[in-house]
Amino acid sequence: MLYRLRVSLPDRPGSLARVTQLLGAAGADVMQMTVLEQLGGRAVDEFTVSWAGERDVAGLVAALERSAGVRIEGCWAAGEVPGSAPELDVLGQVARDPGRAVATLIDAAPTLFHADWAVATRGGRGRQRVYASWRAPQTPVLPALTPMRPLGFAYEGEATGHGAAAPIGASWLTMYVVRHEGPAFHRTELDRLGRIVDVALGVLGERGAAKATGAGASPGPA
Repeated sequence: MLYRLRVSLPDRPGSLARVTQLLGAAGADVMQMTVLEQLGGRAVDEFTVSWAGERDVAGLVAALERSAGVRIEGCWAAGEVPGSAPELDVLGQVARDPGRAVATLIDAAPTLFHADWAVATRGGRGRQRVYASWRAPQTPVLPALTPMRPLGFAYEGEATGHGAAAPIGASWLTMYVVRHEGPAFHRTELDRLGRIVDVALGVLGERGAAKATGAGASPGPA
């Protein structure tokens, strides 16, 4: 099985090598590592590791936390094989079928962001659900906001978790992505979400983006 580990560690020589050694010693195969931030003498790195499915992943977490200065911010199942470039597949599908651009983004978001589900809505507090991925609840408890840029929020609906919201063009459409396991969406994830949406709309062109998102339509009840 593939897992994501978000690890906070001292930002000094040897710390990263120590973490990778501990992962290997515990039996995890490191598939990918991404540096999320380096701030205030600490670094936050995200590892994608292959881990035997019959073994309790809690043992892997415990092995890392025994190392001085190491904190595990989250451990959750990964959705795709590192290096598969799923964003390119999504953008290709958007280009091939512009009329389903929003649906394509929503269907792909849970895999792209290791989340459970996603929805697109239009309007403010009385917003209308435009499209939802297959695992989305029928009536998700979403914050009443129409963000100007991607942002994170705490999800407190049928199950607690973390969410990310991003505008889809200038059309009162908002995209929500929610995961019930793992840490809050990091700012690098929020930036990535915004870039994917922007590039998808750029692929469509101005006229295609307006048609796909219903730009100019009424925002609905506030």
